[in-house]
Amino acid sequence: MLRYKFQQALSLGPALLQCLEAALDREQAQAPDLLLPVPLSAERLRERGYNQSLELARPLARRRGLTCEARLVLRLRDTAHQLKLPAEQRAANVRHAFALEPQQAGRLRGAHVALLDDVMTTGATLHELARLLRRAGATRIQAWVLARTAE
Repeated sequence: MLRYKFQQALSLGPALLQCLEAALDREQAQAPDLLLPVPLSAERLRERGYNQSLELARPLARRRGLTCEARLVLRLRDTAHQLKLPAEQRAANVRHAFALEPQQAGRLRGAHVALLDDVMTTGATLHELARLLRRAGATRIQAWVLARTAE
């Protein structure tokens, strides 16, 4: 995961995607109306060169016939790397870091949404995004993650 996320080892994507799909199949995950990859800040995108969650979301959407919306959720500001922060500071780090694309936000009313992220530790990022989506009217929100780390 570290190589995929931080060292541009995108060639690992198909194997990681296979693991994610196997987990979704085991859980009999219901197809969402929208698949939303967790966005990166512009600074982090420049630094890394790609959004690892989007790199998983696009082929997953194609293979499963889902609608992937990479620009519906916006990252407003760069935040400190979550992995460098103690668990109790992570929620504050991402609070108000996201917004919805104003012209697209209406699509969330009554929608079943799956948020896709590569790694979840405390869940602070996903909880912040879920709060935003719920306020916009999403009725069902799932978190699809490839890996879960120990806090």
